[in-house]
Amino acid sequence: MPRLTAGVDLGGTKIQTVLLRDQQVVGSARMLTPQTGADAVIAAIVDSVKASIAAAGARTAGLAAIGVGSPGTIDAEAGSVGHSPNVPGFEGDPVLVGPAISRALGGVEVKLDNDVRVAVLGEWKRGAGRPYHDLLGVFVGTGVGGGLVLGGELREGMGAAGEIGHTIVKDGGRRCGCGRRGCVEAYAGRARIEATARSWDRRGRPTKLFDVMRKRGRDRVTSGAIAEALQRRDEVTIQLVDDAVWALGLALANAQNLLDLEAIIVGGGLGDRLGQPFVQRVERRASRYLHVPERPPRFLPTELGDLSGAVGAAVLAGG
Repeated sequence: MPRLTAGVDLGGTKIQTVLLRDQQVVGSARMLTPQTGADAVIAAIVDSVKASIAAAGARTAGLAAIGVGSPGTIDAEAGSVGHSPNVPGFEGDPVLVGPAISRALGGVEVKLDNDVRVAVLGEWKRGAGRPYHDLLGVFVGTGVGGGLVLGGELREGMGAAGEIGHTIVKDGGRRCGCGRRGCVEAYAGRARIEATARSWDRRGRPTKLFDVMRKRGRDRVTSGAIAEALQRRDEVTIQLVDDAVWALGLALANAQNLLDLEAIIVGGGLGDRLGQPFVQRVERRASRYLHVPERPPRFLPTELGDLSGAVGAAVLAGG
């Protein structure tokens, strides 16, 4: 009998769920993340799993396991998530997410892991990373996260293996959300791109970026807004994306010089939205700093796009 597994990618603004039958995506659902607390978020996860099952014409009773990728501090054994400031209700003490989902869905097994590690798992097992044993996955979205596969093993280290977003690329550089200065994320993360654009705007460097944001009915800058502002040749946005390319290229070249990887996969909300041309720009920038330029890694966009995390979560669950 075919094995059904669900994968959930939990974020601060959306919940993306897929259902796999053996290794094929047969159903999916996307919902906004409730902003009213942990109980509402857990209920929405359960609803999204049910919706993906319904989309596949399957039954909840046939579900073998669920995987969940979440930001924050993960205790996989307890099934808890804590210290995740972008998910409402998960900002402080650990929330027992796994047991609550399991109870709501008839006792099904639930596995949890970090959202970026899960996304890297998805690309490695089902996406662009399938041919490789040594790779780095970099997800450029609100922040910049990463995950590392070495010797055919998804590495955890002491909990932060592959997290390239807080590599320092400029001593005393732009302020990062972590509080330090000069991190890759301070230049390439969407939240810091927005913060820098607002600072420049206040200082007399106007930008079309916020006009695009308002036209799209958003109160925060999105990857789509950045892409549209680039198309409109907005000088501030061009400069900010140039800075992101520089920071990523420098950090990824240093990672390559240390680890001698076969491939580097670039995705996330901004990486996926800007696509192959953005990845190629990062590759060209990184090539300037490679110690062994005649043996560069493959620089690749994601294959699964915004489903990387949900598919990876299903793989985590045994899909």
